[in-house]
Amino acid sequence: MDMRPCSVAGMFYPAEPRHLEQLLETFFQRKAPGVTSRGIVSPHAGYVYSGETSACAFSTIPPDFDGTFAVIGPSHRGYMTSASAVPWETPLGVVDVDTKFVDALDISIDEASHRGEHSIEVQMPFIKYRFPRARVAPIMMGDQGYEAAADLAEQVLRAIRRTGRNVRIVASSDFSHYIPDTIARRQDLYVIDALKTLDVPEFYRRLHETGATVCGYGPIAAMCIACRSLGAGRGELLRYTTSGDVTGDINQVVGYAAIAVV
Repeated sequence: MDMRPCSVAGMFYPAEPRHLEQLLETFFQRKAPGVTSRGIVSPHAGYVYSGETSACAFSTIPPDFDGTFAVIGPSHRGYMTSASAVPWETPLGVVDVDTKFVDALDISIDEASHRGEHSIEVQMPFIKYRFPRARVAPIMMGDQGYEAAADLAEQVLRAIRRTGRNVRIVASSDFSHYIPDTIARRQDLYVIDALKTLDVPEFYRRLHETGATVCGYGPIAAMCIACRSLGAGRGELLRYTTSGDVTGDINQVVGYAAIAVV
């Protein structure tokens, strides 16, 4: 059977199953936020830097969720938007793909483009650990412009209508990259503030205004547009951290946010 193998296990997260399980258990021991989300923003850095923030986002989804996660991640290598239709390997076991939902998306399948991309892979151990009965629809986003995000949101909504699936949407993104901590926090929180009302055009305007280097802004936009159509009314920032919180180096940081759309 074809499968998407792990490509960053042992680098971004532990490759040894028991070590990974213990780490995820520690992340999820934090008190869960008091909201239930339709969609989330989760970072995709190494777990030592952003794992607790990702767990905070996933904690807004009930652990008995057994539907489908539409996981949208940016392409860091410039590939075009594509979906994956094969199971995904993790050290904790295989995450099954909802092939009916992927087919209903009507997005090109390109397994080769997904092979080395970490933005979706880093989310998979969280899903396998926390939601063992859930399936996924992996979507790698190339063009991240507003129109592309709106089109992708409509494709997700159409697939939901066609399949009747219970879906949660994960937007995989880090925030500002390799700038001083004070600037990263100011820029990122200003950009994130536009998501409180799910104002995606304002989100894009603030990105342009600040030059904030948010790598997954397209997935965030697509998730927010789709969730708004599904009845969500606001975005809530649950946690914001930077790599400087871990390393102590505040001169060159990457920002991470857990956001729930409810």
